[in-house]
Amino acid sequence: MQPQDKERAIALLNRILELELAGVVRYTHYALMIYGYNRIPIVSWLSGQADESLLHARRAGELITQFGGHPSLGIGPLLETHQHDIGPILRESLEHEKLALAAYYELLDLVAGKSVMLEEYARELIAAEELHAGEVNKMLRKPGDIAEFTG
Repeated sequence: MQPQDKERAIALLNRILELELAGVVRYTHYALMIYGYNRIPIVSWLSGQADESLLHARRAGELITQFGGHPSLGIGPLLETHQHDIGPILRESLEHEKLALAAYYELLDLVAGKSVMLEEYARELIAAEELHAGEVNKMLRKPGDIAEFTG
């Protein structure tokens, strides 16, 4: 990989690190704000998402240091609607997943044909983020609706 591509990859990995750390905070907060009859399974799912975001952040950080970069201490956007019903929480979650997915696609575009390791990493995380977005999309549908949720 050319030096300029490596610098761009490190910058993208740092943005991914920040987005994933924001996911840890976001999903932890959401898990704390769920109330009602279905609280336990929803809290469990959100807590699992927070744990997975932390693993994704660590992986990005390890790649940053492998390529001689310095992991960011920043954190991605933590905007919140302050509506703590499950619908708004899931819509916020879906928006967050779309941001992370875009960053992983950007990384894939940058490293395609230049680094098999980073290409495979990006593809693996794109698949995971697409799966998460799909799960959230299904959760936002009304029972019985099979059509994709569009907002």
